Amino acid sequence: MKENYCLRAALVCLGVLCHSQAFAAERRSHLRPSFHGHHEKGKEGQVLQRSKRGWVWNQFFVIEEYTGPDPVLVGRLHSDIDSGDGNIKYILSGEGAGTIFVIDDKSGNIHATKTLDREERAQYTLMAQAVDRDTNRPLEPPSEFIVKVQDINDNPPEFLHETYHANVPERSNVGTSVIQVTASDADDPTYGNSAKLVYSILEGQPYFSVEAQTGIIRTALPNMDREAKEEYHVVIQAKDMGGHMGGLSGTTKVTITLTDVNDNPPKFPQSVYQMSVSEAAVPGEEVGRVKAKDPDIGENGLVTYNIVDGDGMELFEITTDYETQEGVVKLKKPVDFETKRAYSLKVEAANVHIDPKFISNGPFKDTVTVKIAVEDADEPPMFLAPSYIHEVQENAAAGTVVGRVHAKDPDAANSPIRYSIDRHTDLDRFFTINPEDGFIKTTKPLDREETAWLNISVFAAEIHNRHQEAKVPVAIRVLDVNDNAPKFAAPYEGFICESDQTKPLSNQPIVTISADDKDDTANGPRFIFSLPPEIIHNPNFTVRDNRDNTAGVYARRGGFSRQKQDLYLLPIVISDGGIPPMSSTNTLTIKVCGCDVNGALLSCNAEAYILNAGLSTGALVAILACIVILLVIVVLFVTLRRQKKEPLIVFEEEDVRENIITYDDEGGGEEDTEAFDIATLQNPDGINGFIPRKDIKPEYQYMPRPGLRPAPNSVDVDDFINTRIQEADNDPTAPPYDSIQIYGYEGRGSVAGSLSSLESATTDSDLDYDYLQNWGPRFKKLADLYGSKDTFDDDS
Repeated sequence: MKENYCLRAALVCLGVLCHSQAFAAERRSHLRPSFHGHHEKGKEGQVLQRSKRGWVWNQFFVIEEYTGPDPVLVGRLHSDIDSGDGNIKYILSGEGAGTIFVIDDKSGNIHATKTLDREERAQYTLMAQAVDRDTNRPLEPPSEFIVKVQDINDNPPEFLHETYHANVPERSNVGTSVIQVTASDADDPTYGNSAKLVYSILEGQPYFSVEAQTGIIRTALPNMDREAKEEYHVVIQAKDMGGHMGGLSGTTKVTITLTDVNDNPPKFPQSVYQMSVSEAAVPGEEVGRVKAKDPDIGENGLVTYNIVDGDGMELFEITTDYETQEGVVKLKKPVDFETKRAYSLKVEAANVHIDPKFISNGPFKDTVTVKIAVEDADEPPMFLAPSYIHEVQENAAAGTVVGRVHAKDPDAANSPIRYSIDRHTDLDRFFTINPEDGFIKTTKPLDREETAWLNISVFAAEIHNRHQEAKVPVAIRVLDVNDNAPKFAAPYEGFICESDQTKPLSNQPIVTISADDKDDTANGPRFIFSLPPEIIHNPNFTVRDNRDNTAGVYARRGGFSRQKQDLYLLPIVISDGGIPPMSSTNTLTIKVCGCDVNGALLSCNAEAYILNAGLSTGALVAILACIVILLVIVVLFVTLRRQKKEPLIVFEEEDVRENIITYDDEGGGEEDTEAFDIATLQNPDGINGFIPRKDIKPEYQYMPRPGLRPAPNSVDVDDFINTRIQEADNDPTAPPYDSIQIYGYEGRGSVAGSLSSLESATTDSDLDYDYLQNWGPRFKKLADLYGSKDTFDDDS
C-alpha cells in the first residue's frame, strides 16, 4: 500500500511537471501580443492595418486524482493589452467554473480546487473573457477552451461476472476450448498502458490454460475422466499495464464441469446369481433381479438385458427396469418341480447408446450366469384334458352313464381325488357324478328339443386338502331320437270356387302344404304326404306328394256348391324319414267360395250368399243399424242404473231385521256439541268419502253345522235360500255386527227427553216386543229384556 501511494505521488508530480513544460511550450508557441502592425497598401496609396487576436491557446491539461496540499495550477490567461496596471479583469465561465475551476481575475491563473476523476468526466469546456475592471466592458471577445483530465492508472480490471460456469466433455483433446472470460478497465485505453490487459491462470493447472490476450480457457491435459473427477475450480487473473510490474489486476472464478461420454462398459459385480421360484407361481411373476453397474450417467449409462443362452430360455424371460437399471427375471411358463428342479440362464447386459469414438474401449456389454431352483408346492389336481365333450341320447333312462372325467394329483404324494359338480351350472340337477371315479350319470330323461347342449363344470379336490381343487368344463350333447311326429308347418286353409259340373278341372293345386318336425334332420325329412287309408279314394280331393317335402291338394271333381256344402275337412297323413318313422294326421280346411269369371274370390260365406238372393244391400244396412241402436240404449240404461246410489239397508216388509245400536250413556240435548258432529245427522248424504262402521267383530269363529247344507245336486232354489238364511241367523261372526256409539257428555237444558233405552226396561210401555222371540238367537238377549210382562212375572 505504501509503495502504491509513493508511486501515485510520483506520478502526480511527474504529471504536474509534464503539464508545466507543456503549458510553457504552448505559451511560447501560441501566445502573441495583442496587436501587431502589419501594413498593406490600399488604393491611392492608403495604408490599411489588420488587427490580430489578442490571445490564442490550445487545450489545458490537469492530472486526475491529484491530492496535493495546494490547488493545481491548470494554466494562465493573459492578454497582450494587459499592461499589468490591474485595469483588466479576467472572467471564467462554463462547465465547473467557480466550483471546480477558479481564476485569478488579475493574473489570469486558473486553478483546480477539487480532485478530478477522468472516469467520471474526461474534459470540461470553459469560456474566457477580458473586460474592463471599472466598466465591465469587454476588451476581447469571449474565447472557448477545453480542460482535459489526464488519465493515470487508478482502476483495476474488472470481469463481467464474478463467477463463470462451463462444461467440457470428458476425454477431450488438449487445447479444446472451454469458455472465454472477458475483463474491462475503466482507464483511458488511448493513453499509456493503463487499460492494456493480460490474462493468466492462478489456479487450475495443469488441467487448463488461458490465452493471455483473449481470455479463452482451454484444456491442458488429455483423457480427463469424469468418473475420476467431475468438477474443477479455475481462477483467472486480468492485469493491466500489459502485465508489467505495477499494474493493477482483477480475478474471477470459473467452475468447469466434465460432461459424461459413454466411455465405460457395464459390468456385473458378481459372476453368478442364485434365484428360486415356486412351481405354484403363475406366468408373469417376478423371480429375481440382476444389475450391471455402469459409471456413466444419463443415456450413456442406460443398460438393456437379454437372455442369450441356457436351458430355461423357454420358461423364463427378462425385462429392463429403466428406473433402477435392473434386469427383472420373470416366469414365462409354469414350471414343475416333479419334472425339473433347476434351470440355468446366461444373461447379457449391454449399453443402449454406444459412442463410436470410444469403441476401442469395448465391448460395451457383459454376461452373467443366473441359476434358478424350482421349489416344490402343494399343487391342485390336474385334469387329463382341458375340457370334456360327452354325448347321451335323449329320453335315456335315469342313471345312464354319460361319460367320465379324470384328474390326478401332480405332487409326489399323489393324494386321492374327490369329484363334484358345480351346481350353479346344473340348476335343474340333470346329472350326478361319482365322487370317487368321476363317472357322470343322468338323473332324469333329457329332451333334445328343449336343450340340445348342456354345459356343466366339475370340481376335483384333494381329499386331505379341500382347498386344493381344480375345475374343468364338461359339454354334454343330447343326441336326437325320433320322438316327434311331423306336423303342418302352418295352419293351412284351402279355397275352391263353386262351379258347374261341365266346367273342366284346374291343374293348379288348391293349396300347397309342407311339414315341420322338431327332431333333428336325421329324423325329420324326407316327409311323405298321403290320405288316410279309409278315405284313400276320396271322391272330392286328392293329395299329390311333390317329393320335396311339400305336397299339393287337388280337386277330383267340379260342381262344388255352397248351398250343398260350403266347408270340407280333409285329413292328411304326414310321415317323417326317421327310424322308426313317425306320422301324424293333420286336418286341412277347404272352403267353397264364390268367384268371378276370372276365378278371383268374392265371398266364402254361405249365409251372405242366401241373403243376397232375397234382401238388398240397403235392407241389410238398415237391420244392422237397428241392432247397433238397441245395443247403445241397453248400455246407457245399464250405466245409469249403476250410477244410482242405493241405501245401505233395504227396508222391505219381508225384512224384519233391524240394526240395534247400544249406548253406554245418554245423549245430550241441543247444547251437546262435544260428543259428536250433529251436521252428520242433519246431512248424511253430504259426507265426503266412506265412513266405516264402528262394528265389533266377535272374537270366536262360528262353525256351521253340516246338517244345514243342501245336497250337492239339489236344484231346489227355495231350500237353498232358506238354508243360507238360517246359517246367517245362527252365525254371530257374520255382518252386520252390533255397533256401539259412545257419548261422553249428555248435555243440559234439553227440552226433549232422554234418548237412551237403557232405562226402558223399568218404565211402563205399551209396546209389544214379543216378536223379538222370532228373530233368532242374535236377538235373544233383547227378547229377554223387552219380553212380555208375563215373562217377568214368571221369573219373579
